[in-house]
Amino acid sequence: MTSSKPPEHGEQPIQDFSNCHDGILKQLDRLGELPALMAPAARARQVAGDAIEFFREAIFEHHQDEERELFPAVLASAAKGDERDLVQLMMRRLTQEHRELEATWKHLEPGLRRVAKGHAGDVKVAEIEQLVTRYRAHAEFEEKEFLPLSQLILGRNANHMSALGLSLHMRHTPLPVKGYI
Repeated sequence: MTSSKPPEHGEQPIQDFSNCHDGILKQLDRLGELPALMAPAARARQVAGDAIEFFREAIFEHHQDEERELFPAVLASAAKGDERDLVQLMMRRLTQEHRELEATWKHLEPGLRRVAKGHAGDVKVAEIEQLVTRYRAHAEFEEKEFLPLSQLILGRNANHMSALGLSLHMRHTPLPVKGYI
């Protein structure tokens, strides 16, 4: 039979060392999780940074191209009456959606900037999901409804389609820089 007498005074320091190892090993287990967490954190920084650049350089400019070039060209070439009324209705809808999507983006952007820099960002997942869902619906409406109608309207006159192409080309072509000799 083994007696269960309390440890002698001299045995306690060894037990303390053993208990200390338990805490150290638990913390090391947590530290071992870090490499798996670093890759998603780096990916989050990259995605946030890429989104910021893309929204400012591509999406906002795309909206401007539509509103300054495509919409006026389609409206000017639309037949008076029902066709023109439909074009105006679609243009109002699309323009309103542009403003709403841009406003949502501007609300998200500061938090995404912090994430892109590796800081904690106050980015609400639901707002990102809402932006993605709404933009997909916006693009689908344009692709299925407005752009086919635009093709039909502008396609009636090759000059109108060429004028739109030239106008877009001129908007995106950098001006030449004059050199001094």
